[in-house]
Amino acid sequence: MGIIKIPEIVDDTELEATYKLIGQNIKRLRKERNISQLDMALSIGQKAVSFYVNAENVANNKKFNLEHLIKIARVLDVDICELFRKIDDMECC
Repeated sequence: MGIIKIPEIVDDTELEATYKLIGQNIKRLRKERNISQLDMALSIGQKAVSFYVNAENVANNKKFNLEHLIKIARVLDVDICELFRKIDDMECC
């Protein structure tokens, strides 16, 4: 088996869907906890809320990096895996 080229592993459509899933989960969890986007932005060390808003909504080519995701998970008091969970994978209460 040779080296697999990155485009064969994951394409742009899958990457975009993953970023969208993460953003949707963060938004849902944030709203469930009544935390504003401004408070989240400041809590993860962002001085401007615009980056946070764009990353949460996957807009203007802004995306959360690993450091952001770790901090967001801590603020939301969830395991980082929850940010990657598909809605249909969640157990009903």
